[in-house]
Amino acid sequence: MGQPDSRTGHVGQGHIDRLPPGQRVQRGWPVTHYGPVPRFRPERWEFRVFGATADGDKHCWTHEEFAALPYQTVLADLHCVTKFSILGAEWGGVLTSTLLALAPPAPEVSHVMVWAEYGYSANLRLADFADDRAVFATHRDGELLTAEHGFPVRLIVPHLYAWKGPKWVRGVEYMAADRRGFWEERGYHNIGDPWREQRYSYQEEPGDGPEL
Repeated sequence: MGQPDSRTGHVGQGHIDRLPPGQRVQRGWPVTHYGPVPRFRPERWEFRVFGATADGDKHCWTHEEFAALPYQTVLADLHCVTKFSILGAEWGGVLTSTLLALAPPAPEVSHVMVWAEYGYSANLRLADFADDRAVFATHRDGELLTAEHGFPVRLIVPHLYAWKGPKWVRGVEYMAADRRGFWEERGYHNIGDPWREQRYSYQEEPGDGPEL
């Protein structure tokens, strides 16, 4: 895994990863999501980190405050469970490690729930969320995300299927025990590793997640 360059804020990827099994290279960027595109209201927008925080408090940022957090870029692929992959995109935004440093989790935290508009959620192991290329993206290839692709913030976790990185993120809940998110409750794999083709819950092995 790359580390941020102190001059450019860029997290590098030494080479383009090979395609995970069952995936195909996609030209362009299809729009895929559940439900309508939310209307962005900057005066009402707030990013929250809550749950089992180290200090027991909820941490909040307005849109202006969130946009002022350290900006870094990550060169990474995007693998959709619908079997398309976008290779070598540059994602710009706030690294998850930055949020973890600003609002540390309590020692007992093992998982997070990432919350988005309309109550959508995705659960991740803390280690996956803390990966040094995971980023709350506001830009792709130097351009602001469009509303259809998750503006103002979407999570990118390059080593997991893209449903684990919700669009229109509004907050993160620290959890001391795992709990399934929106798609995980509806038959998707609790972990979602594209290299192991972990697409559906029937593929889960003991220990992969809580019972449905």
